[in-house]
Formats: sequence, structure tokens, C-alpha cells
Amino acid sequence: MAITGLEEKLAVLAEHSLLKHVDPSELSQLAAYSTVARHRPRATIFRQGDPGSSMMAVLSGRVRICSYSPEGKEVTLNIVRKGEFFGEIALLDGKPRTAEALAIEETDLLVLERRHFMPWLENHPKVCVRMFGVLCDRLRRTSTQLEDTLFLEVPTRLARCLVRLATAFGVQERGGGTRIDVKLSQQQLGTLVGITRESTNKHLNEWQRDGLITVGAGTVTIRDLEGLRELADFFDEEDAEA
Repeated sequence: MAITGLEEKLAVLAEHSLLKHVDPSELSQLAAYSTVARHRPRATIFRQGDPGSSMMAVLSGRVRICSYSPEGKEVTLNIVRKGEFFGEIALLDGKPRTAEALAIEETDLLVLERRHFMPWLENHPKVCVRMFGVLCDRLRRTSTQLEDTLFLEVPTRLARCLVRLATAFGVQERGGGTRIDVKLSQQQLGTLVGITRESTNKHLNEWQRDGLITVGAGTVTIRDLEGLRELADFFDEEDAEA
């Protein structure tokens, strides 16, 4: 996906929920300031502690946001898909990056630099309010993830993770089932719920034997969503999408 022209950038920005209500003439200024960056699979977009000088919108591909303990233990905080922004925390406060961003697959990003975006944002308070809404949603997700890690057993946490991934990235298969259309190793899947690769492998194999899922190379297909939801202790659709 090659986006270089001003009109193409403007179209991408206008589709985003944060910016779709902005007048095109005002949005064109922001589009003129933006640049496009392409990243190969597994490429590091920025590292934890890097200067926070920009915010990115995903044009194509997917990005994994992760953090590391002083001992090097990894946790995945979020998976960002097409049409979503990331990197806005450091952009807003100008402080170092709080996490690392990695391209899961070939990924194109629209980059908005802080020196251009912040003066523009001062003249668009409605965008600022919507951005606060996005940040609040991220905080709620992080809080839910923390509560799951602290209070739930490993199988329940992993089952909830699979249900949420199926809700966000699910693709219906012709032969039945819902394939999670994001390529993650079992180790990376484990970092979403704070468990080891060995523990992830154990439970995935058990659920495959029970007919709940099918495990492929970097993929999981849900065969029995209701059965998996029972393991996840989800009782309504809102829980699965939280």
C-alpha cells in the first residue's frame, strides 16, 4: 500500500473516528505535515524509553505494543490494527515512550510529529476530547488485563484472551469456526496474559483435543466459541468485548 499524495493522506485521516468530524480544509493541514513509514515483519518501530516525538496511525498491517520488566520479562499490552492510532501518550506529554512497538507483519504507518500535531490540536478541542475517550478506553482495557492476571486462573485468562482476539480479529472459515487473523507465536500469545510458552502450549493442546480450537503455525481457529466462553467465564457479549 503506497500512500504518498496529499489527497490519499487526507482520505486516511478523515476515516478515523478522532478526525472524521474535522473540516477537510483544516484536516488538509495535518495531512500535509504527515509522513508514511513502512516496516517489515518483526521490525521495531520504537523502543521503550525512546523520545516520544510522534503518533502513528496504522494504514495496513498490525502492531504489537509490549513492555519489559527489569529482568527482561515481556508483556503484550495491546495489538493495534488498521485505522487505529498508537504512541499518543508520549506525543501528548513529550516524555519517553512507555512501551515498545513491533510490526507483526508488513505494516504501513501514517506518522504525525508532535511539533506539528500539538499546535494543530490546540485549535481543535473536540479532537482533544475524543482523544481523551480513546485513552480512557485503553486504561479500562489495561485495568481489565491487570485484574485478570491478579484474580483469575491461567486457563480462564487464556480462554478470555482467545475470545477477545476472536472478537477483534476473527475471520469466519468456510469449513466452520473462527480463525484469529493475527499471526502470533505461542510465546507471544502467552505474553498477552502473563504466562509462559510452555503453559500456553499445554492448554492449547488440551483444548484442541477437546475440540474447542485448532492450532496451526502461528494461528488459532475457534471451533466451539460457546465452549471457550464457558471456560472464560463470559456470561454476555459485553464481557467478551470489554
